[in-house]
Amino acid sequence: MIHLIAKPLKGKKEKLYGQIEEKLREEGAEYEFHFTTRGGEAREFAGRCSAAGDVLVAVGGDGTLNEVLSGMDSALCPLGIIPAGTGNDFAACAGIPSGITALDLILHGEPKKTDYIAFSDGRRSLNIAGLGIDVDILLRCERNKRFRFRSKYFFSLISSLFRYRGCEMKIAANGEQTEGNMLLAAVCNGRQFGGGIPICPPADISDGKLELILVDCPKRTRIPFALIRLMKGRVLDLPFAHRITCESCELVLAQAGMAQYDGELKETGSLSARVVHGELGIFRG
Repeated sequence: MIHLIAKPLKGKKEKLYGQIEEKLREEGAEYEFHFTTRGGEAREFAGRCSAAGDVLVAVGGDGTLNEVLSGMDSALCPLGIIPAGTGNDFAACAGIPSGITALDLILHGEPKKTDYIAFSDGRRSLNIAGLGIDVDILLRCERNKRFRFRSKYFFSLISSLFRYRGCEMKIAANGEQTEGNMLLAAVCNGRQFGGGIPICPPADISDGKLELILVDCPKRTRIPFALIRLMKGRVLDLPFAHRITCESCELVLAQAGMAQYDGELKETGSLSARVVHGELGIFRG
């Protein structure tokens, strides 16, 4: 049985869902769609459906994927992904094509072992979780209703350039501790976020390691320069950027604030993360 978890039919997705059903019928596959009606319901569907060891498929963007991962029993069933969101950053990293083509991987491929990030508060992340200016940008995106995602992200980024003051935190990884005012702190399993921004090109989703990217908050005049480097995938060239390869890490905020987990915003006081290796199977490239 294939369980497909998705948001309700709307616009282009209605056409995609029709293509998915047609393909599944042609292949003689047994399937069921589970459409969400509220936040958190994808997580509940995933918990119930994964208990039987069936195939779970997240149809949507990184937010839907994050909810499915957070609710499923990753040791019992494999996970398929049909990218249909605005960013699809993890799918790009995992070699999963957009739209109906992704269904061929699920129907005819084999799941491959894939790492994910587990947090001490029970949350999970497949791609990237973090604190700092990326969270500030996403918060501004949520308040901006005038533009589509890519335009909202661009204008929110410009706004953050002039207003963001940094994020005070303590950091622990590989038995070492440090603290400072950070422009950005990201725990990476995947390589990109924000709809294609390559924050950590060396990241590998199956190596059993996390990549912790820390960017010290520079003088305000240097923030635009730092973000240009980030957009080009060269943030690690900056003298005030640091990459730490680890299996676990902890980021503790001086004051409770917002963190992002694959683009999903949650209030927290810390991120205590560890990599989970060899448990989850994903149909991917």
